[in-house]
Amino acid sequence: MPIAYSDPSFLSTLPVNPRQQRLAAVVVLLSLALVAVLAPLAARPLPQVWAFIPIYETWLICNDTVTVVLLLSQYRSFGSRAIYVLACGYLYSAVMTVFHALSFPDLFAPGGWIGAGPQTTAWIYMGWHAGFPLFAAAYSLLRDAEVMANGDDRPARTAGPAQPARRVLPWPLALGALGPVAVVLLCTLDKSALPSLMVGSHYTPVMIVVVSCVWLSAVAALLVVARRRMRSLLDLWLSVVLFAWVIDIALSAVLNMGRFDLGFYAGRIYGLMASSIVLVILLLESGALYVRLMEMTRTLQRLITEDALTGLSNRRFFDISLETEWRRARRAAEPLSLLMIDVDHFKRYNDRYGHVAGDSCLQSVAMTLRQGAGRAGDVVARYGGEEFAVLLPATGAQEALASAQRLAERVRSLALDHADSPTAACVTISVGVVTAFPGASRDTQQDPRQQAYEELVSVADRALYAAKAAGRNQARMG
Repeated sequence: MPIAYSDPSFLSTLPVNPRQQRLAAVVVLLSLALVAVLAPLAARPLPQVWAFIPIYETWLICNDTVTVVLLLSQYRSFGSRAIYVLACGYLYSAVMTVFHALSFPDLFAPGGWIGAGPQTTAWIYMGWHAGFPLFAAAYSLLRDAEVMANGDDRPARTAGPAQPARRVLPWPLALGALGPVAVVLLCTLDKSALPSLMVGSHYTPVMIVVVSCVWLSAVAALLVVARRRMRSLLDLWLSVVLFAWVIDIALSAVLNMGRFDLGFYAGRIYGLMASSIVLVILLLESGALYVRLMEMTRTLQRLITEDALTGLSNRRFFDISLETEWRRARRAAEPLSLLMIDVDHFKRYNDRYGHVAGDSCLQSVAMTLRQGAGRAGDVVARYGGEEFAVLLPATGAQEALASAQRLAERVRSLALDHADSPTAACVTISVGVVTAFPGASRDTQQDPRQQAYEELVSVADRALYAAKAAGRNQARMG
């Protein structure tokens, strides 16, 4: 089925509301304020906390991996290639984070694992922070292409369990999974050919040039994403992610002087924020979608079991309840009673007072029947037109007849004028009553009270016709 931007079932199509725009603006303004405070202090040396790196990068890996899974689930349902490319971007970031941690000097080994040299970690950082913004920009461009392909501002894709698999693009997955491997190989196979970015824990002039280019590429990606009107919640928060990404690079590699200074720590904290934003929004919106799903399920349940006019159970629910109660009565060896009710001369009422008044009359009768049935286990249903049915579990014949007479009296007490009724000056009902014994032995099955539940309605109908033939406004046993 087509899924458009107004569809509330997906984060990638959930429209942006003013509250979310204000929240994103607050995040951006707070980030700018913190940068204004931290930028002059970015080069201040701080203690070398080696535990910070594994904690930080483990967090990043977990965040990015979970985000990949959630975005791929969105892609599977939504079928958007743009979502798929963004998921591959988070996969790229997760894999690059693993290699960055393994190559970090003196973290797991004196020179780092994976054959790292003194420049390997810095170059992996450049490839990492230059790569993800490219995926984000590709997401934005593909999203625009999806809009243009559908000819309006609300792209619709045909989603289905099989179709997304046929649309899988190999190159984003290859870049996301194998791109980091290629970057690491370039940074480790010929370590001597790499320009020096670090001298010990401090940056070289080459580092400033290279990281400035990386920073500018992130800014360019931010502009590509931000130039689009924020059609969906994902668009909005991806812009905030790239904004935090730009700040991360600025503090941790442009404005500071080396590892373990204030900018090094502060920039990576911004990196955590950039990594976490989409994940947090995905999780929050998933929770909200579950709430909406529960509400829709309750609404659907009500629609398929409730009569729209009267609010009583509908015919479908009555049929299910009749079968269920029959089986329960058979197991418990209890009687089961049924009242079939008809509003007397209702066609004349409609002809006299009109259909709007007729609907109001049915609603009043329905409310009276519901209130008069009394017990929680009783089922009051609109059977069709002006006919109603009341199912009375564990109710014997005399009690059922008394209930029918009581309901007829309650309807009369409404005193709804019915000038064209030859029976009474007010609205009245006729009731057919039948009591069955589902648990009775087979040799008594010829008694109508022991007929199968499918016949119970027929027996009650015959009793209803007998009540009408006897002058209406009364109850008769079947």
